[in-house]
Amino acid sequence: MAMTMKRPLTIAIVTFAAGMAAPGAAVAQSLPLPTPVVEEVMVKTSLLTFNDANLTGNYAVMYARMGKPFRDRFTADTLKQAFKVFAGKHIDIIAAKPIVPTSAAKFANNGSLMLRGYFDTTPSRLNYELDFAISEGEWKLIAIDVKVREQSTSDAGGIGLLTHAASDFSAAGK
Repeated sequence: MAMTMKRPLTIAIVTFAAGMAAPGAAVAQSLPLPTPVVEEVMVKTSLLTFNDANLTGNYAVMYARMGKPFRDRFTADTLKQAFKVFAGKHIDIIAAKPIVPTSAAKFANNGSLMLRGYFDTTPSRLNYELDFAISEGEWKLIAIDVKVREQSTSDAGGIGLLTHAASDFSAAGK
């Protein structure tokens, strides 16, 4: 399926963060970085779950797959409200495309694993910034920033929809 949009979406930014340091930060940083194949699986499963939530309006599965620090702070309804700009939008074309990392996978100071990149799709490009933490024994999503923009749109001159909901990761434990 193509990335279809009912109205032009020059820039759509949705950011959602758990707002606290990842538990087990020292453990996460002692783990090896995921292989490129595992990284691609993490990105695609997260974004396809995001796609399903947007198409159905049901964010319960996406919420359940988020890390515990995220679930302790936010609800499935909070996700739905934060991502309402994406309601009914298809981003499932990414399943057939390889990820294009914009930076190497790395650990943040708080121990979260940061994956950054995009999918080379047309006419719109899907950019992502995903943060994962070890939660309940596995890597789970704790922050998601997704942008869908026309290929010809620059960051400096874009006009469009903006949705932002984030908390400061570094404020954890205060």
